[in-house]
Amino acid sequence: MIGEIPMSKKILVTETALRDAHQSLIATRMTTEEMLPILDKMDKIGFYSLECWGGATFDSCLRFLNEDPWDRLRTIRDHCKNTKLQMLFRGQNMLGYRHYADDVLEYFVQRSVANGIDIIRIFDALNDIKNLKSAITAAKKEGAHTQVAISYTTGPVFTDEYYVEYAKRIADAGADSICIKDMAALLTPYNTEKLVKAIKAEVDLPLQLHTHYTSGLASMCLIKGVEAGVDIIDTAISPLALGTSHAPTESMVAAFAGTEYDTGLDLQALNEIRDYFMTLREKYIKSGLLDPKMLATNANALIYQVPGGMLSNLLSQLKQAGKEDKLGEVLAEVPRVREDSGYPPLVTPTSQIVGTQAVFNVITGERYKMCTNEFKDLVAGKYGTTPMPIDPEFRKRIIGDMKPIDCRPADLLEPELEKLRAEIPQYIEQEEDVLSYAQFPKVAVDFFKKRRDKKLGINSSLVDTVNKVHPV
Repeated sequence: MIGEIPMSKKILVTETALRDAHQSLIATRMTTEEMLPILDKMDKIGFYSLECWGGATFDSCLRFLNEDPWDRLRTIRDHCKNTKLQMLFRGQNMLGYRHYADDVLEYFVQRSVANGIDIIRIFDALNDIKNLKSAITAAKKEGAHTQVAISYTTGPVFTDEYYVEYAKRIADAGADSICIKDMAALLTPYNTEKLVKAIKAEVDLPLQLHTHYTSGLASMCLIKGVEAGVDIIDTAISPLALGTSHAPTESMVAAFAGTEYDTGLDLQALNEIRDYFMTLREKYIKSGLLDPKMLATNANALIYQVPGGMLSNLLSQLKQAGKEDKLGEVLAEVPRVREDSGYPPLVTPTSQIVGTQAVFNVITGERYKMCTNEFKDLVAGKYGTTPMPIDPEFRKRIIGDMKPIDCRPADLLEPELEKLRAEIPQYIEQEEDVLSYAQFPKVAVDFFKKRRDKKLGINSSLVDTVNKVHPV
Protein backbone atom coordinates (compact mmCIF):
# COMPACT_ATOMS: atom_id res chain seq x y z
CA MET A 1 0.00 0.00 0.00
CA ILE A 2 1.22 3.53 -0.77
CA GLY A 3 2.31 5.22 2.43
CA GLU A 4 2.30 1.99 4.49
CA ILE A 5 3.84 2.60 7.91
CA PRO A 6 6.06 0.01 9.56
CA MET A 7 5.02 -0.52 13.17
CA SER A 8 8.31 -0.22 15.06
CA LYS A 9 9.91 2.01 17.67
CA LYS A 10 12.08 3.78 15.09
CA ILE A 11 10.52 7.23 14.78
CA LEU A 12 9.60 8.45 11.32
CA VAL A 13 9.84 12.12 10.35
CA THR A 14 7.61 14.24 8.14
CA GLU A 15 9.40 17.38 6.95
CA THR A 16 7.06 20.40 6.69
CA ALA A 17 9.41 22.99 5.11
CA LEU A 18 7.62 22.86 1.75
CA ARG A 19 4.15 23.51 3.20
CA ASP A 20 3.28 24.27 6.81
CA ALA A 21 6.60 25.78 7.87
CA HIS A 22 6.50 28.57 5.28
CA GLN A 23 2.72 28.87 5.65
CA SER A 24 3.26 29.53 9.36
CA LEU A 25 6.15 31.99 9.02
CA ILE A 26 5.91 33.77 5.66
CA ALA A 27 2.23 33.45 4.69
CA THR A 28 2.93 30.60 2.23
CA ARG A 29 5.05 32.71 -0.10
CA MET A 30 7.85 30.27 -0.94
CA THR A 31 7.92 29.81 -4.70
CA THR A 32 8.45 26.60 -6.64
CA GLU A 33 11.61 28.16 -8.10
CA GLU A 34 12.97 28.56 -4.57
CA MET A 35 12.21 24.91 -3.78
CA LEU A 36 13.77 23.45 -6.93
CA PRO A 37 17.51 23.58 -6.06
CA ILE A 38 17.06 21.55 -2.84
CA LEU A 39 14.39 18.98 -3.78
CA ASP A 40 16.78 16.26 -4.97
CA LYS A 41 18.78 16.48 -1.75
CA MET A 42 15.66 16.44 0.41
CA ASP A 43 14.54 13.31 -1.44
CA LYS A 44 17.70 11.49 -0.36
CA ILE A 45 17.45 12.26 3.37
CA GLY A 46 15.10 9.41 4.23
CA PHE A 47 12.12 11.38 5.48
CA TYR A 48 8.94 9.36 5.89
CA SER A 49 7.18 12.05 3.87
CA LEU A 50 7.47 15.60 2.58
CA GLU A 51 4.43 17.68 3.38
CA CYS A 52 4.44 19.86 0.29
CA TRP A 53 0.90 20.62 -0.89
CA GLY A 54 -2.59 21.46 0.27
CA GLY A 55 -3.43 23.81 3.11
CA ALA A 56 -2.96 27.38 1.92
CA THR A 57 -0.37 26.53 -0.76
CA PHE A 58 -3.01 26.16 -3.46
CA ASP A 59 -4.58 29.56 -2.83
CA SER A 60 -1.20 31.30 -2.50
CA CYS A 61 0.15 29.86 -5.75
CA LEU A 62 -2.77 31.29 -7.69
CA ARG A 63 -3.37 34.49 -5.73
CA PHE A 64 0.11 35.75 -4.94
CA LEU A 65 2.76 33.81 -6.85
CA ASN A 66 1.17 33.52 -10.31
CA GLU A 67 1.90 29.79 -10.25
CA ASP A 68 -0.17 26.77 -11.16
CA PRO A 69 -0.38 24.66 -7.98
CA TRP A 70 -0.77 21.51 -10.09
CA ASP A 71 2.48 22.30 -11.90
CA ARG A 72 4.15 22.71 -8.50
CA LEU A 73 2.99 19.27 -7.42
CA ARG A 74 4.16 17.64 -10.65
CA THR A 75 7.54 19.38 -10.35
CA ILE A 76 8.09 18.18 -6.79
CA ARG A 77 7.05 14.67 -7.81
CA ASP A 78 9.58 14.69 -10.66
CA HIS A 79 12.38 15.51 -8.23
CA CYS A 80 11.26 13.36 -5.31
CA LYS A 81 10.99 9.78 -6.51
CA ASN A 82 12.01 8.13 -3.23
CA THR A 83 9.94 10.04 -0.68
CA LYS A 84 6.19 10.01 -0.18
CA LEU A 85 4.47 13.34 -0.88
CA GLN A 86 1.83 14.48 1.58
CA MET A 87 -0.94 17.06 1.44
CA LEU A 88 -3.38 18.67 3.89
CA PHE A 89 -7.04 18.40 2.90
CA ARG A 90 -9.94 20.15 4.69
CA GLY A 91 -12.49 17.38 4.35
CA GLN A 92 -15.61 18.53 2.54
CA ASN A 93 -14.03 22.00 2.22
CA MET A 94 -11.15 20.53 0.16
CA LEU A 95 -8.68 23.44 0.02
CA GLY A 96 -11.34 26.16 -0.09
CA TYR A 97 -13.64 27.75 2.45
CA ARG A 98 -17.06 26.24 1.73
CA HIS A 99 -18.46 22.74 1.44
CA TYR A 100 -18.29 21.20 -2.03
CA ALA A 101 -20.48 18.58 -3.64
CA ASP A 102 -19.17 15.03 -3.54
CA ASP A 103 -18.52 14.86 -7.28
CA VAL A 104 -16.06 17.78 -7.05
CA LEU A 105 -14.38 16.35 -3.96
CA GLU A 106 -13.97 12.91 -5.54
CA TYR A 107 -12.48 14.38 -8.70
CA PHE A 108 -10.09 16.56 -6.70
CA VAL A 109 -8.80 13.56 -4.77
CA GLN A 110 -8.43 11.56 -7.98
CA ARG A 111 -6.40 14.29 -9.69
CA SER A 112 -4.27 14.92 -6.57
CA VAL A 113 -3.18 11.29 -6.46
CA ALA A 114 -2.73 11.13 -10.24
CA ASN A 115 -0.39 14.14 -10.07
CA GLY A 116 1.79 12.70 -7.32
CA ILE A 117 0.23 12.75 -3.84
CA ASP A 118 0.80 9.60 -1.75
CA ILE A 119 -0.60 10.61 1.65
CA ILE A 120 -3.72 12.71 2.20
CA ARG A 121 -4.12 14.15 5.69
CA ILE A 122 -7.81 14.91 6.04
CA PHE A 123 -9.38 16.97 8.82
CA ASP A 124 -12.60 18.72 9.68
CA ALA A 125 -12.61 21.98 11.60
CA LEU A 126 -15.43 20.77 13.87
CA ASN A 127 -14.20 17.19 14.26
CA ASP A 128 -17.48 16.18 12.61
CA ILE A 129 -16.94 12.71 11.17
CA LYS A 130 -19.86 13.25 8.75
CA ASN A 131 -17.74 15.80 6.91
CA LEU A 132 -14.85 13.34 6.45
CA LYS A 133 -16.45 10.19 5.12
CA SER A 134 -16.59 11.19 1.43
CA ALA A 135 -12.93 12.27 1.48
CA ILE A 136 -11.83 9.07 3.24
CA THR A 137 -13.73 6.92 0.73
CA ALA A 138 -12.32 8.87 -2.22
CA ALA A 139 -8.73 8.68 -0.97
CA LYS A 140 -8.93 4.95 -0.33
CA LYS A 141 -10.47 4.38 -3.76
CA GLU A 142 -7.41 6.06 -5.33
CA GLY A 143 -4.98 3.96 -3.29
CA ALA A 144 -3.62 6.88 -1.26
CA HIS A 145 -2.62 6.47 2.37
CA THR A 146 -5.57 8.01 4.19
CA GLN A 147 -4.62 9.82 7.38
CA VAL A 148 -7.33 11.54 9.39
CA ALA A 149 -6.36 14.35 11.73
CA ILE A 150 -7.95 15.19 15.06
CA SER A 151 -8.25 18.98 15.38
CA TYR A 152 -6.88 19.41 18.91
CA THR A 153 -8.19 22.14 21.15
CA THR A 154 -9.15 22.77 24.77
CA GLY A 155 -12.47 23.44 26.47
CA PRO A 156 -15.06 21.70 28.67
CA VAL A 157 -15.91 18.96 26.18
CA PHE A 158 -12.36 18.24 25.01
CA THR A 159 -11.29 15.50 27.41
CA ASP A 160 -9.06 12.54 26.62
CA GLU A 161 -12.27 10.50 26.45
CA TYR A 162 -13.64 12.84 23.76
CA TYR A 163 -10.52 12.38 21.63
CA VAL A 164 -10.42 8.60 22.15
CA GLU A 165 -14.03 8.29 21.00
CA TYR A 166 -13.30 10.45 17.96
CA ALA A 167 -10.22 8.33 17.18
CA LYS A 168 -12.42 5.22 17.32
CA ARG A 169 -14.85 6.76 14.84
CA ILE A 170 -11.92 7.67 12.58
CA ALA A 171 -10.69 4.07 12.65
CA ASP A 172 -14.20 2.76 11.96
CA ALA A 173 -14.44 5.11 8.95
CA GLY A 174 -11.45 3.36 7.35
CA ALA A 175 -8.47 5.62 8.07
CA ASP A 176 -4.98 4.14 7.65
CA SER A 177 -3.47 6.34 10.38
CA ILE A 178 -4.40 9.14 12.77
CA CYS A 179 -2.75 12.51 13.35
CA ILE A 180 -3.12 14.67 16.44
CA LYS A 181 -3.19 18.11 14.81
CA ASP A 182 -2.29 20.75 17.40
CA MET A 183 -2.52 23.79 15.14
CA ALA A 184 -2.71 26.34 17.97
CA ALA A 185 0.15 24.92 20.09
CA LEU A 186 -2.17 24.10 22.99
CA LEU A 187 -0.60 20.75 23.91
CA THR A 188 1.64 20.56 26.96
CA PRO A 189 4.17 17.74 27.42
CA TYR A 190 2.37 15.75 30.10
CA ASN A 191 -1.05 16.23 28.52
CA THR A 192 0.50 14.92 25.30
CA GLU A 193 1.73 11.82 27.09
CA LYS A 194 -1.71 11.15 28.63
CA LEU A 195 -3.58 11.71 25.38
CA VAL A 196 -1.27 9.53 23.28
CA LYS A 197 -1.41 6.67 25.77
CA ALA A 198 -5.22 6.91 25.91
CA ILE A 199 -5.57 6.76 22.10
CA LYS A 200 -2.97 4.02 21.62
CA ALA A 201 -4.67 1.88 24.27
CA GLU A 202 -7.94 1.90 22.34
CA VAL A 203 -7.05 2.32 18.65
CA ASP A 204 -4.63 0.09 16.76
CA LEU A 205 -3.51 2.56 14.10
CA PRO A 206 -0.20 4.40 13.58
CA LEU A 207 -0.27 7.79 15.31
CA GLN A 208 1.39 10.99 14.06
CA LEU A 209 1.94 14.13 16.13
CA HIS A 210 1.72 17.61 14.60
CA THR A 211 2.27 20.56 16.93
CA HIS A 212 3.48 24.14 16.58
CA TYR A 213 6.18 25.97 18.55
CA THR A 214 4.12 29.07 19.34
CA SER A 215 3.93 28.42 23.08
CA GLY A 216 7.52 27.09 23.25
CA LEU A 217 6.56 23.51 24.14
CA ALA A 218 6.67 21.64 20.82
CA SER A 219 9.97 19.78 21.28
CA MET A 220 8.97 18.63 24.75
CA CYS A 221 5.57 17.51 23.49
CA LEU A 222 7.18 15.51 20.70
CA ILE A 223 9.53 13.72 23.09
CA LYS A 224 6.77 12.86 25.57
CA GLY A 225 4.52 11.83 22.68
CA VAL A 226 7.14 9.51 21.22
CA GLU A 227 7.81 7.94 24.62
CA ALA A 228 4.06 7.36 24.94
CA GLY A 229 3.72 5.64 21.55
CA VAL A 230 3.69 8.20 18.72
CA ASP A 231 5.03 6.65 15.51
CA ILE A 232 5.68 9.74 13.32
CA ILE A 233 6.48 13.37 14.11
CA ASP A 234 6.16 16.57 12.07
CA THR A 235 9.21 18.86 12.11
CA ALA A 236 10.65 21.75 10.10
CA ILE A 237 14.25 22.26 9.02
CA SER A 238 15.69 24.73 11.55
CA PRO A 239 15.81 27.97 9.47
CA LEU A 240 12.03 27.62 9.04
CA ALA A 241 11.33 26.28 12.54
CA LEU A 242 10.35 27.77 15.92
CA GLY A 243 7.90 30.59 16.53
CA THR A 244 4.58 29.81 14.89
CA SER A 245 6.23 26.98 12.92
CA HIS A 246 7.41 23.60 14.26
CA ALA A 247 10.20 21.97 16.24
CA PRO A 248 13.52 21.92 14.33
CA THR A 249 14.14 18.72 12.38
CA GLU A 250 17.85 18.50 13.22
CA SER A 251 17.24 19.05 16.93
CA MET A 252 14.66 16.26 17.12
CA VAL A 253 16.88 13.91 15.11
CA ALA A 254 19.72 14.64 17.55
CA ALA A 255 17.43 14.19 20.56
CA PHE A 256 16.50 10.65 19.53
CA ALA A 257 19.93 9.63 18.17
CA GLY A 258 21.37 6.58 19.89
CA THR A 259 18.09 5.71 21.59
CA GLU A 260 15.51 3.07 20.73
CA TYR A 261 13.65 5.84 18.87
CA ASP A 262 16.60 6.78 16.63
CA THR A 263 15.23 8.22 13.37
CA GLY A 264 18.19 6.96 11.35
CA LEU A 265 18.52 10.35 9.65
CA ASP A 266 21.99 11.79 9.06
CA LEU A 267 22.70 15.15 10.71
CA GLN A 268 25.49 15.87 8.21
CA ALA A 269 23.09 15.44 5.28
CA LEU A 270 20.47 17.53 7.08
CA ASN A 271 23.05 20.29 7.50
CA GLU A 272 23.18 20.71 3.71
CA ILE A 273 19.40 21.19 3.71
CA ARG A 274 19.76 23.66 6.57
CA ASP A 275 22.40 25.70 4.75
CA TYR A 276 20.15 26.10 1.73
CA PHE A 277 17.12 27.19 3.73
CA MET A 278 19.22 29.53 5.85
CA THR A 279 20.01 31.48 2.69
CA LEU A 280 16.30 31.66 1.93
CA ARG A 281 15.53 32.71 5.48
CA GLU A 282 17.94 35.64 5.24
CA LYS A 283 16.28 36.63 1.97
CA TYR A 284 12.83 36.53 3.60
CA ILE A 285 13.93 38.61 6.57
CA LYS A 286 15.53 41.20 4.29
CA SER A 287 12.38 41.44 2.14
CA GLY A 288 10.13 41.74 5.18
CA LEU A 289 8.31 38.48 4.45
CA LEU A 290 9.64 36.95 7.66
CA ASP A 291 8.94 39.13 10.67
CA PRO A 292 11.37 38.17 13.47
CA LYS A 293 8.46 38.66 15.89
CA MET A 294 6.93 35.50 14.41
CA LEU A 295 9.88 33.54 15.82
CA ALA A 296 9.27 34.58 19.42
CA THR A 297 7.63 32.28 21.93
CA ASN A 298 4.20 33.44 23.09
CA ALA A 299 2.63 31.43 25.90
CA ASN A 300 -0.52 33.57 25.51
CA ALA A 301 -1.52 30.95 22.95
CA LEU A 302 -2.34 28.73 25.92
CA ILE A 303 -4.64 31.39 27.34
CA TYR A 304 -6.41 32.65 24.22
CA GLN A 305 -6.26 29.40 22.17
CA VAL A 306 -5.43 31.43 19.05
CA PRO A 307 -3.22 29.86 16.31
CA GLY A 308 -0.36 31.99 15.01
CA GLY A 309 -1.92 32.55 11.59
CA MET A 310 -5.18 33.63 13.19
CA LEU A 311 -3.31 36.10 15.42
CA SER A 312 -1.77 37.84 12.41
CA ASN A 313 -5.19 37.97 10.71
CA LEU A 314 -6.79 39.58 13.77
CA LEU A 315 -4.05 42.20 13.94
CA SER A 316 -4.46 42.92 10.22
CA GLN A 317 -8.23 43.40 10.58
CA LEU A 318 -7.75 45.75 13.52
CA LYS A 319 -5.11 47.77 11.64
CA GLN A 320 -7.51 48.23 8.73
CA ALA A 321 -10.11 49.53 11.16
CA GLY A 322 -7.58 51.76 12.94
CA LYS A 323 -8.16 49.82 16.17
CA GLU A 324 -4.79 48.16 16.81
CA ASP A 325 -5.06 49.09 20.47
CA LYS A 326 -8.05 46.73 20.80
CA LEU A 327 -6.04 43.53 20.22
CA GLY A 328 -6.10 42.56 23.90
CA GLU A 329 -9.89 42.96 24.02
CA VAL A 330 -10.30 40.90 20.87
CA LEU A 331 -8.09 38.11 22.21
CA ALA A 332 -10.20 38.03 25.38
CA GLU A 333 -13.39 37.96 23.27
CA VAL A 334 -12.32 35.00 21.11
CA PRO A 335 -12.88 32.34 23.83
CA ARG A 336 -16.29 33.86 24.61
CA VAL A 337 -17.37 33.70 20.96
CA ARG A 338 -16.09 30.11 20.83
CA GLU A 339 -18.20 29.20 23.85
CA ASP A 340 -21.31 30.84 22.37
CA SER A 341 -20.88 29.01 19.06
CA GLY A 342 -20.44 25.48 20.43
CA TYR A 343 -16.68 25.41 21.06
CA PRO A 344 -15.40 24.93 17.50
CA PRO A 345 -11.67 24.17 17.32
CA LEU A 346 -9.86 27.17 15.85
CA VAL A 347 -8.54 25.96 12.51
CA THR A 348 -9.42 26.99 8.95
CA PRO A 349 -12.17 28.03 8.33
CA THR A 350 -13.58 28.29 11.89
CA SER A 351 -10.58 30.31 13.12
CA GLN A 352 -11.37 33.04 10.57
CA ILE A 353 -15.11 32.90 11.33
CA VAL A 354 -14.76 33.13 15.11
CA GLY A 355 -11.90 35.65 14.92
CA THR A 356 -13.73 38.03 12.59
CA GLN A 357 -16.84 37.88 14.77
CA ALA A 358 -14.76 38.68 17.85
CA VAL A 359 -13.34 41.72 16.02
CA PHE A 360 -16.86 42.90 15.12
CA ASN A 361 -18.03 42.44 18.71
CA VAL A 362 -15.22 44.62 20.03
CA ILE A 363 -15.08 47.42 17.44
CA THR A 364 -18.88 47.92 17.32
CA GLY A 365 -19.01 48.08 21.12
CA GLU A 366 -21.95 45.66 21.25
CA ARG A 367 -21.69 41.88 21.09
CA TYR A 368 -23.34 40.41 17.97
CA LYS A 369 -24.72 43.75 16.83
CA MET A 370 -23.23 42.80 13.46
CA CYS A 371 -22.74 39.17 12.44
CA THR A 372 -20.96 37.85 9.38
CA ASN A 373 -22.84 35.48 7.09
CA GLU A 374 -20.19 32.86 7.83
CA PHE A 375 -20.84 33.14 11.58
CA LYS A 376 -24.56 32.78 10.98
CA ASP A 377 -23.90 29.68 8.87
CA LEU A 378 -21.67 28.21 11.58
CA VAL A 379 -24.39 28.70 14.21
CA ALA A 380 -27.02 27.33 11.83
CA GLY A 381 -25.10 24.09 11.36
CA LYS A 382 -24.06 24.71 7.76
CA TYR A 383 -20.45 23.76 8.55
CA GLY A 384 -21.48 20.64 10.48
CA THR A 385 -22.26 19.71 14.07
CA THR A 386 -20.36 21.71 16.68
CA PRO A 387 -18.59 19.83 19.51
CA MET A 388 -21.07 21.21 22.06
CA PRO A 389 -24.73 22.13 21.49
CA ILE A 390 -25.48 25.79 20.83
CA ASP A 391 -28.01 27.44 23.11
CA PRO A 392 -31.34 27.61 21.18
CA GLU A 393 -32.00 31.19 22.29
CA PHE A 394 -28.57 32.31 21.13
CA ARG A 395 -29.05 30.50 17.81
CA LYS A 396 -32.40 32.25 17.31
CA ARG A 397 -30.81 35.61 18.08
CA ILE A 398 -28.08 35.06 15.49
CA ILE A 399 -29.90 33.34 12.62
CA GLY A 400 -33.45 34.66 13.08
CA ASP A 401 -35.81 32.72 10.82
CA MET A 402 -33.03 30.80 9.04
CA LYS A 403 -33.71 27.09 9.41
CA PRO A 404 -30.92 25.26 11.26
CA ILE A 405 -29.68 21.95 9.85
CA ASP A 406 -28.37 18.83 11.53
CA CYS A 407 -27.60 16.66 8.49
CA ARG A 408 -24.28 16.44 6.63
CA PRO A 409 -24.14 19.88 4.92
CA ALA A 410 -22.93 18.37 1.63
CA ASP A 411 -26.13 16.28 1.45
CA LEU A 412 -27.92 19.52 0.56
CA LEU A 413 -25.64 20.17 -2.42
CA GLU A 414 -26.42 19.12 -6.00
CA PRO A 415 -23.59 17.72 -8.16
CA GLU A 416 -21.68 20.72 -9.48
CA LEU A 417 -18.64 19.53 -11.43
CA GLU A 418 -20.19 19.75 -14.91
CA LYS A 419 -21.82 23.09 -14.11
CA LEU A 420 -18.43 24.50 -13.05
CA ARG A 421 -16.75 23.11 -16.16
CA ALA A 422 -19.39 24.73 -18.38
CA GLU A 423 -18.66 28.15 -16.85
CA ILE A 424 -15.03 28.36 -18.04
CA PRO A 425 -14.55 26.38 -21.28
CA GLN A 426 -12.41 29.16 -22.75
CA TYR A 427 -9.83 28.88 -19.96
CA ILE A 428 -9.42 25.13 -19.51
CA GLU A 429 -5.97 23.99 -20.66
CA GLN A 430 -5.72 20.94 -18.39
CA GLU A 431 -8.41 18.91 -16.67
CA GLU A 432 -7.32 20.14 -13.23
CA ASP A 433 -8.23 23.74 -14.11
CA VAL A 434 -11.89 23.17 -13.23
CA LEU A 435 -10.80 22.22 -9.71
CA SER A 436 -8.75 25.40 -9.32
CA TYR A 437 -11.79 27.36 -10.48
CA ALA A 438 -14.14 25.46 -8.14
CA GLN A 439 -12.22 26.58 -5.07
CA PHE A 440 -11.14 30.10 -5.99
CA PRO A 441 -13.30 31.28 -8.93
CA LYS A 442 -12.15 34.87 -9.30
CA VAL A 443 -8.53 34.21 -8.36
CA ALA A 444 -8.33 31.24 -10.72
CA VAL A 445 -9.80 33.16 -13.65
CA ASP A 446 -7.33 35.99 -13.09
CA PHE A 447 -4.55 33.40 -13.15
CA PHE A 448 -5.94 31.72 -16.28
CA LYS A 449 -6.00 35.08 -18.09
CA LYS A 450 -2.37 35.80 -17.16
CA ARG A 451 -1.35 32.30 -18.24
CA ARG A 452 -3.10 32.71 -21.59
CA ASP A 453 -1.70 36.18 -22.17
CA LYS A 454 1.82 35.01 -21.32
CA LYS A 455 1.58 32.29 -23.96
CA LEU A 456 0.34 34.83 -26.47
CA GLY A 457 3.08 37.29 -25.53
CA ILE A 458 0.55 39.82 -24.27
CA ASN A 459 1.24 42.19 -21.38
CA SER A 460 -1.72 41.49 -19.06
CA SER A 461 -1.34 44.70 -17.06
CA LEU A 462 -1.32 46.73 -20.27
CA VAL A 463 -4.47 44.95 -21.48
CA ASP A 464 -6.20 45.65 -18.15
CA THR A 465 -5.25 49.34 -18.38
CA VAL A 466 -6.58 49.62 -21.96
CA ASN A 467 -9.81 47.88 -21.01
CA LYS A 468 -10.38 50.30 -18.15
CA VAL A 469 -9.95 53.24 -20.52
CA HIS A 470 -11.81 51.62 -23.44
CA PRO A 471 -14.10 48.95 -21.98
CA VAL A 472 -14.99 46.10 -24.34
